[in-house]
Amino acid sequence: MSVTPSEFPPPYDPASAVDAPSAPEDLRIPAGVCIVGGGAGGLACAVKLGQLLADDPESLERLGEVPIVVVEKGKAVGSHSLSGAMVNPQPLRDLFPDLADADLPTYGAVDKEGVYFLPSAKRGIRLPTPPEFKNHGNHALSLSELNRWLAERAEELGAYVLPETDAQTLLVQDGRVAGIRTGVKGLDKDGAEKPGAAPATEVLAQATVIADGSQGTLREAALAHFGVSSPFPQIYALGVKELWRVPKPLDRIIHTLGWPLRGAGMYREFGGSWIYPMGPEHVSIGLVVGLDWADSTLSVHDLLQELKLHPLVRGILEGGERVEWGAKIIPEGGWYALPDQLDLPGALLVGDAAGLVNVPRLKGVHYAIRSGMQAAIAIHGALRAGFDLGSPGALHAYDEMVRGGEIGRDLHQVRNMRQMFQSGLVVGGSKVPLITATQGRIPRKPVPFEADSHHEVADLGSRYTAPDGEYTFDKLSSVFLSGNKTRDDQPNHIRLHPGRVPRDLARAWVNMCPAQVYEIVEGSESADGMVRVHMAPSNCVQCGAITAKGGRLTAPEGGSGPEYQRM
Repeated sequence: MSVTPSEFPPPYDPASAVDAPSAPEDLRIPAGVCIVGGGAGGLACAVKLGQLLADDPESLERLGEVPIVVVEKGKAVGSHSLSGAMVNPQPLRDLFPDLADADLPTYGAVDKEGVYFLPSAKRGIRLPTPPEFKNHGNHALSLSELNRWLAERAEELGAYVLPETDAQTLLVQDGRVAGIRTGVKGLDKDGAEKPGAAPATEVLAQATVIADGSQGTLREAALAHFGVSSPFPQIYALGVKELWRVPKPLDRIIHTLGWPLRGAGMYREFGGSWIYPMGPEHVSIGLVVGLDWADSTLSVHDLLQELKLHPLVRGILEGGERVEWGAKIIPEGGWYALPDQLDLPGALLVGDAAGLVNVPRLKGVHYAIRSGMQAAIAIHGALRAGFDLGSPGALHAYDEMVRGGEIGRDLHQVRNMRQMFQSGLVVGGSKVPLITATQGRIPRKPVPFEADSHHEVADLGSRYTAPDGEYTFDKLSSVFLSGNKTRDDQPNHIRLHPGRVPRDLARAWVNMCPAQVYEIVEGSESADGMVRVHMAPSNCVQCGAITAKGGRLTAPEGGSGPEYQRM
């Protein structure tokens, strides 16, 4: 029996994450600009704004004693940062025009690349590199390392970077965003304060930059509160990644399509893998799959383990050691899923929070950096013009820069490409060349798509090889390699439908989660086939997949979650 996840919604209302300022004076931090999220977009915004203010003391004075604050929920900047990442370095060059490429925190430019179609677990066919996959001149990097480096540059320019700080609530007053409220730190499972608990703090800001990622709590709260929609809903993919130390350096980047994903349209399995060199001793390998899949037994974590047994991949990892693991969702809706407004009274949406990812080219990091820079330029321009940053339209230059510039042009050209693969790899792949050749002019009209949770799931028979502990691993050993140190006794930050749910939906959550958070309670099945689901939220690496598939990830306690080092 198939089931639609959206028919069993979680007990969550985005309005619960919106409130008016109410903290006493000693628990308020007055700031000029509050940036929510220490990712590439938020930190690029902090750096660019710091550069602009360094040459403009009058605008700097208008922002007060604390001109720029960056709040980051991870244990440290970079702890929650994960990406492929093969990055167009131009935005970094623009942000740091005085630095040579050798001084940027990357592993250098790509010289060689290969794309393979895998028809089976044993065969691989080398393909001509499609235009979308060409990476010549792009740089390999670790996103967590890049963000730590960006945070240092931001602090040198006067920004205050606050790790272990969760933005739980969007503060709105007089029709404008007025800042954020952090969560209380040190609550027990029932939400009661433990001895030594730290109270919530409010960061009151003239402008708030929402850079809290694909499924950020404040992103959703802001869009709902201000009634901002989009032509079509955002859709997502789940990426699972491993970092390996290998004895033989990899001299090229590799992308694969096909196996272990199934090409028939009934499965709705769209995605592919990457294998990137990370210096002479390390290799990044990952698999990304769209979360609109139909099979309740599909597990991206286990599909990646299967992929590593393919001769093409095993030859690269032979004799190596897995040293780190992580998982994260990626926004895939593109042009038609962008919010109708990227600027709100007193706030801006940047990077993944705005959905700025080019799925065909597997690129989002350089859009995050570019959008963060453009947010800083818009804020500085409004200050120079004497505007109140919270007045309607004061920051609209940002929206115009994103849509009318490089980001908007790129996304508009591929506006219908992701949707084509809802019919399967073979049918979708046959239409891509025409879209590419016409720069998106064909098809003429939007190809509609639905939210991932609106697609039915059923048991379509995915089965996986047992882990061998050498090349393939179980989920709990993977969570250990994420560095996750979430307290077992902190409040549950995951919301699921509170009652029983159909077994196929429960099975979908269990298999989808790469961190083994969900488990069907044995003996809980009722006469109508409904079951209860048990959660182990301390396993959660905050990938966000549950939000796309019928539940809701809320902001956890600051400092919890993974502690990525080179992801």
